[in-house]
Amino acid sequence: MYQRKDAFYMRARTAGYRSRAAFKLDELARRYHVFHRGDRVVDLGAWPGGWLQIAARYVGAAGRVVGVDLQPIDVLPEKHVITLAGDITHAEVERRVAELCGVPADVVLSDLAPKLSGVRARDDARAHALAQHGLECAARILRPGGTLVVKLFMSDELSRFVAQLRNLFATVRTTRPEATRKGSAEMYAVATGFRSVPDRN
Repeated sequence: MYQRKDAFYMRARTAGYRSRAAFKLDELARRYHVFHRGDRVVDLGAWPGGWLQIAARYVGAAGRVVGVDLQPIDVLPEKHVITLAGDITHAEVERRVAELCGVPADVVLSDLAPKLSGVRARDDARAHALAQHGLECAARILRPGGTLVVKLFMSDELSRFVAQLRNLFATVRTTRPEATRKGSAEMYAVATGFRSVPDRN
């Protein structure tokens, strides 16, 4: 049975995190050394801000974290976190995100997910399209050697998408963090060692 207020939800409330998903990123960050001090990070699908909080802690005040979401994100106290509301699938929003980042990003986080319709085929197609856009956006704004963390869902497209990642990154690992809800089809890929593509324009 789906339980919104499970143990991770309560832990997030106690720790001051805006979402239980913060624990997913924290686990991935520790396991795969996603962040370094001073990194520039872009978070796609950042509302309500749990991943921004984790990224801000790891990169420190010398870094910068830029979060974008369709829904406005309440301001965080960390001065090195910048947020904006917008549709990252629109080119002008992506350009604004890149400008706010200031330099090619060290890390791109994509926790994009569709609003579920209950129609499996439609939801799978939307989820795949968002993951695909997260990858394409990362390919345009990541520095060579950079890292992408992207939410995926079990579907017929999964193996094909992972193959795309392996063409663009030196190392790709897929995993289900402990905080993932039981019965959820979601998983994450951590792709490191971005190989820059010839045409980024």
